[in-house]
Amino acid sequence: MMIAGIIAVCVVLAVLAFFLPRLSKHPERGTQKTLGLGSRAGGKAPDPLGRLFSKPFRSSSKAVGKSGSAGRRLRGHMPF
Repeated sequence: MMIAGIIAVCVVLAVLAFFLPRLSKHPERGTQKTLGLGSRAGGKAPDPLGRLFSKPFRSSSKAVGKSGSAGRRLRGHMPF
């Protein structure tokens, strides 16, 4: 379920970054902040479990950042 939610957020951010590049930064930062909280909470577990629990949040945060930047980069290549 979490995977589907992250995919949906990435798609929404990419579309938002394409059509409204300046207004897409705030939702992207908010999403990354929320995922950072999850990563920090998962990292409080003992050593190997901490890395295991925080990894999905770290990779999701990277995906959110990449989708937002890809939408803005694609917008920059458009002729209009």
